Amino acid sequence: MSDKIYNVLFLCTGNSARSIIAEAVLKHLGAARFRAYSAGSHPRGDVHPLTLELLQHNHYDVSTLRSKSWDEFAVSGAPKMDFIFTVCDQAAGEVCPIWPGQPVTAHWGFADPSHVEGDDETIRRAFIRTHIEIINRIQLFLSLPLDKLDRLSLQKQLHAMGQSQ
Repeated sequence: MSDKIYNVLFLCTGNSARSIIAEAVLKHLGAARFRAYSAGSHPRGDVHPLTLELLQHNHYDVSTLRSKSWDEFAVSGAPKMDFIFTVCDQAAGEVCPIWPGQPVTAHWGFADPSHVEGDDETIRRAFIRTHIEIINRIQLFLSLPLDKLDRLSLQKQLHAMGQSQ
């Protein structure tokens, strides 16, 4: 097994729910092998309150989570990304910045829990469902033998993960 630590960026439009959840989950589950980040093409400016509630309830460290622009990761001196995952359909269709180092990219779409309408319980259940789906996808990602796969095989597997719901 490689000692390499991989940098992973999760992108969404608002960077307030799905990408933040993915960042927190990967930081927690992949701490020994991964550094996780998140950003948005048009960041909301704050993390959705139910995102923070959900993450705190599940004992994630939320101290460094913030809504930020993907421009922070496309400048000189930013961490070089190994993987970039879009987690919302809108961000997947946008023209992304040029990422240094040619990271492996894939689209892993998840429904936006912040757009669910209904009573508090219905909305909270949507956040929980998205959290569970993100955990499942990240666990699949963590199970890949990254140091044994060539770039094309890895790209295909990551793309296929995004197709399964």
